[in-house]
Amino acid sequence: MTTLADLSEPAGAGSLLPSAAPLQLIDQDGRPGANPGGLAFPQPDVLRQLYRGMVLGRRFDTQVTALTKQGRLAVYPSSRGQDACQVGAVLALRDQDWLFPTYRDSVAIVTRGVPAEQALTLMRGDWHCGYDPYEHRVAPQCTPLATNALHAVGLGHAARLKHQDQVALVLLGDGATSEGDTHEALNFAGVWKAPVVFLVQNNGYAISVPLAKQTAAPTLAAKGIGYGIPSLLIDGNDAAAVYAAVRAGVERAAAGGGPTLIEALTYRIEAHTNADDATRYRASAEVSAWLEREPVTRLEAYLKASALLDDAAAARLATEAEQLAEEVRNGMNAEVSADPAELFEHVYARPTAALERQRTALLTELAELEEPAP
Repeated sequence: MTTLADLSEPAGAGSLLPSAAPLQLIDQDGRPGANPGGLAFPQPDVLRQLYRGMVLGRRFDTQVTALTKQGRLAVYPSSRGQDACQVGAVLALRDQDWLFPTYRDSVAIVTRGVPAEQALTLMRGDWHCGYDPYEHRVAPQCTPLATNALHAVGLGHAARLKHQDQVALVLLGDGATSEGDTHEALNFAGVWKAPVVFLVQNNGYAISVPLAKQTAAPTLAAKGIGYGIPSLLIDGNDAAAVYAAVRAGVERAAAGGGPTLIEALTYRIEAHTNADDATRYRASAEVSAWLEREPVTRLEAYLKASALLDDAAAARLATEAEQLAEEVRNGMNAEVSADPAELFEHVYARPTAALERQRTALLTELAELEEPAP
């Protein structure tokens, strides 16, 4: 399989620069892309897995968006339109690798194998993290921008020191690249050759702030040269290209080659969250133009044209997606009995005296409220 070492010369500033045009394996009409750039085209079974993951992920996303509007979740940042990045990146990981997601990456978390109900505890407001990170090798979702980049580099560097074969994939948005944490993470990873793949899902906006107001760089991928990190610019709506690029980065990192920076050009179709009004800062024509680059139907068109997907298989997958949506509805419609005492658990390995006093005060107050009136 092609690695990043095959995509560029091993030394010199020129070898660190991304291509001028995004790398693409499948174009928006489902035909072979015009700029593969040396990326290895995924095998048919991988392409089917990518398609299945995106169909299930899209149905999960639309169902959760509907439940949020019904008040079943406190907030939900949809990743519709970024399906290829969510699924392609995760499927490129090996079992022993780690995923470091953001608040917009619930589909990526579910694709990694975390049960849907556990993946949504943060958005529902129950727990900050409702799944076991060590079981799934998925870090807690990061709400502050870019802090997960530092966590990913820390884990990757520790794995390298302990001679463990593990790579960390960190998902970032374009807005996160404006944060100091991203600079520190990239700089440290570059210096220490930490086994980390940085995937920037450039969806054009940091909430309402367009990319042009965040950076004067020609591309976000071009920033890699300042850290001595090889970079790729890819079509983020091309699931095959996302998979191939991340897989190449993982293999390079696992072989001791250090980090990789990947900028995936994509688009957030829905508003930033259910609390956002996207019509205030972008035109409907812009959204319509990106809908023509839809990642799910793009891969479907390629699979059908290549005789890798028929109507019967597509129908079975649609049924599976509806079953997933039903499971999500049942899970989110179930009432949760929250124990206020859980607020004090898992804060410290050994609770402090101040924390114990707070816990005692809260439980005493709750007990008084439950006492029947005289």
